[in-house]
Amino acid sequence: MVRMGGIEYIDTVVVPMSVFLAVGYHVFLWHSFRKNPSRTSLGIHSLQRSSWLRDIKQGDGKTGMLAVQSLRNTKMVAILTATIAILVYLSLAAATNNSFMGSHLFGSQVLSGSHKDTIFVVKYGAAAVVMGASFFCSSMGVGYLVDAIFLINAMDMDMDMDMDMDMENARMVMERGFLMSTLGSRVMCIGIPLLLWLFGPLPVAASSLTLVFLLYHFDFPPLS
Repeated sequence: MVRMGGIEYIDTVVVPMSVFLAVGYHVFLWHSFRKNPSRTSLGIHSLQRSSWLRDIKQGDGKTGMLAVQSLRNTKMVAILTATIAILVYLSLAAATNNSFMGSHLFGSQVLSGSHKDTIFVVKYGAAAVVMGASFFCSSMGVGYLVDAIFLINAMDMDMDMDMDMDMENARMVMERGFLMSTLGSRVMCIGIPLLLWLFGPLPVAASSLTLVFLLYHFDFPPLS
């Protein structure tokens, strides 16, 4: 039989290490993006968007309409992420009010972790904070993308201002929108292991390793 101290040790060591792994990966990703953008998918997409925006400036009205439709697709993804985040947030609040504990689904505390009230509050609190942050970032991304759509449409209409200045302003707002949308989705990804913590510390470790493995293959395309 596992002692209570050993069970608490699993919660207080395995979970922070798992979260640190997911957060540390994204710190490494951001560092790689800043130092060598062409090595990461984020950098490649950013460079392609800049080239794409220059083509919009030189193109006709159909090109601008295609750009707006493409940005709307990204905006819908950000709205979906924000919706999922706030629904999970509200579900966590309802689960807390009903004193629901996912760990009761397991008979062994080795799997479900500590049942102490303090750990219980931290589990729900951490997941709620992360989902709230995801909702905030995704909402900011939607706002920036709405502004970017307006600025792209206005580039060809505003003849009094410098076109290069208009394009740079539109590019900056568009990049902020994509950055905040990506940040919102990545914060939600980090929140998945914290949600699984409701069922114990071992699912947190397994999901963090799986998450980093999958994201690495997505964020760092193979060298040709």
